[in-house]
Amino acid sequence: IHINDTHPALSIPELMRILMDVYSYTWDDAWSVVVKTISYTNHTVLPEALECWRLDLFGMKLPRIFMIVNEINKRFTADLWNLYPGDWDRISRMAIVAYNQVRMANLSIVGSHTVNGVSKLHSEILKKTIFHDFYKMTPWKFTNVTNGVVHRRWLNYSNPALTGLLSELIGDAFKDDGRELIGLAKYKDDASVLERIAEIKHHNKETFAYYAYNKTGKRIDTNSIFDVQIKRMHEYKRQLLNVLKIMSLYTEIMDNPNADIPPQTFIFGCKAAPSYVMAKKLIKLIWFLSEELERNPLTRDKIKIVFMEEYNVSLAEVLIPSADISEQISLAGKEASGTGNMKLMMNGAVTMGTMDGANVEIYEACGKDNIYIFGLNSDEVDELWKSGYNARRFDHNSEHLRRVVDRFYSPIGGQDFSHIADYLINSVNGVADPFMCLADFESYTHTYRRAMKDYADRQKWSRMSLMNTATSGVFASDNSIRNYAENIWHATPICKIK
Repeated sequence: IHINDTHPALSIPELMRILMDVYSYTWDDAWSVVVKTISYTNHTVLPEALECWRLDLFGMKLPRIFMIVNEINKRFTADLWNLYPGDWDRISRMAIVAYNQVRMANLSIVGSHTVNGVSKLHSEILKKTIFHDFYKMTPWKFTNVTNGVVHRRWLNYSNPALTGLLSELIGDAFKDDGRELIGLAKYKDDASVLERIAEIKHHNKETFAYYAYNKTGKRIDTNSIFDVQIKRMHEYKRQLLNVLKIMSLYTEIMDNPNADIPPQTFIFGCKAAPSYVMAKKLIKLIWFLSEELERNPLTRDKIKIVFMEEYNVSLAEVLIPSADISEQISLAGKEASGTGNMKLMMNGAVTMGTMDGANVEIYEACGKDNIYIFGLNSDEVDELWKSGYNARRFDHNSEHLRRVVDRFYSPIGGQDFSHIADYLINSVNGVADPFMCLADFESYTHTYRRAMKDYADRQKWSRMSLMNTATSGVFASDNSIRNYAENIWHATPICKIK
């Protein structure tokens, strides 16, 4: 039984209840079966993956389960006292029931034989931070399984033109085993193949442009750069940093209408949680900035924002094959893994990202010449927090950035977004710019401009695109499943899939 984040964590006490109340197991025998049965994957360090429930609510709704959870906690904390006598701080951090709460993450770890994160960096962060006490106690429990994506859907099915070229060049073995995609790498200097890669990308852009026009009524220049950010709307994923970049380009065009800025289309796809007020404000900002750019004759043909409503799998299957740039710009240390980054890479998009989550492994796979890395790494983020992050320092030290931030104090698309500027430079709930958009702004915009120059070299860009597809096979979900089966579940296949 595998727990995917803490939402199904009550399977631990429920299995105890079944074994004891229905099958008359003793506590020790039942617990032995449970721990051998349950394994746990943590998907994020955010609070929603570390659920806590009030004791009174828990006890009222699930009285028998509550009794079992309390007993698990009683026995576990007794073991902790023997290991760490007198260390009340450590014991209270590790307790399952404490401070009037039931902590589901602690329950998941205690009741599992294996705990894993979903990328190398994420798994290390778990061991160093939120699960450090548990790691010190039981280091053998902790491992890593990097996420994967189903390449048969996200490449073979979604991108038939590229799949056809791959079959022609390297045969059909990659359709069953994504690792076979590496065979494409030997064509990285073949001019005719690179030309066909570029033609396929343009065909996919035309397909998406037609789809988007029917959905939004917006016409997209298919010769423009398709810069794509598709992910849940969340402050740590920093759609706002992307907006700051667009505002920077907007400012530059208004200052110099003849500036050498290639046509760019910024495509956003996301949804916001119903009660997530800031996320909804950011969607509103993207929408009205899009309208303003559309109405301005100086920007209309150079920079365009397309916000795809009701983002879903069917839309993604059309959009992902068309992307030139994959925006993976979360604050380092916050993104556990990501899978959109893998899907986009597989279809030849070039990653613009921080050293966060699976971006680290994408960098290792495709090489530094085929990815754009910018900004602070996770250790530097920690150090900056410890030394005292002051967003105003970055705002004051760059006249261009200050002008971009100040632009929010004027109406955008006829709407007031002064609260965005306040969010960035004035303390809100004790901290300004909590996800360090301003700290990474200069590095981000500089790296993005380098990508624009590279894009102008059609052959160089197609080579980067080809190498991303060729090295993406390590992120096929077959590899992840194989890792889970062999190293965590100790399961063997009943037949060999051909």
